[in-house]
Amino acid sequence: MKKILLYGVVLLGCCTVGLTGAAVAADKGPAEMTLTSTVDPAPTPKPATFPHAAHQSRLECGACHHAKGADGKQIAYSEGQKIEKCESCHNSKAGMPDKINTFKNAAHTLCQGCHRSTKPELAKCTVCHK
Repeated sequence: MKKILLYGVVLLGCCTVGLTGAAVAADKGPAEMTLTSTVDPAPTPKPATFPHAAHQSRLECGACHHAKGADGKQIAYSEGQKIEKCESCHNSKAGMPDKINTFKNAAHTLCQGCHRSTKPELAKCTVCHK
C-alpha cells in the first residue's frame, strides 16, 4: 500500500512539474500592450498601442524579438529565451546607428518598415498612437 501511494505521489509530482513547464512555455505575453519609452522619453510622450496577439497569429516570435551577444551584436531569437525590454539595448547610451538608437527609432524602423511593405494603411501615426 505504501509503495502504491509513493508511486502515486511521484507520478502526481511529475505531472505537476510537466504542466507547470507547459504553462510557462505557453505564456506568449499580453494580448495588447501599451509601448512607451522610459530611457529616452520624447518631449511629448506618445504611447503606442500594440496588438500583440494579432501579430502572434501571423508571425513567428523571431520576426520581432532577438537578443544581444557578448560582443553587443544582435543574435537571432531562440525558442524560450527571456524577452527583454527593447530599450534595454535600444537606447541613446548604447552607441547604435541612429535609425535604431532609441526604442522609438527601433520601433518605427521595424513596425513602419513592415507595415509599409505589407499593409501601407497601417504605417500611419494614428494607427498606433491613438
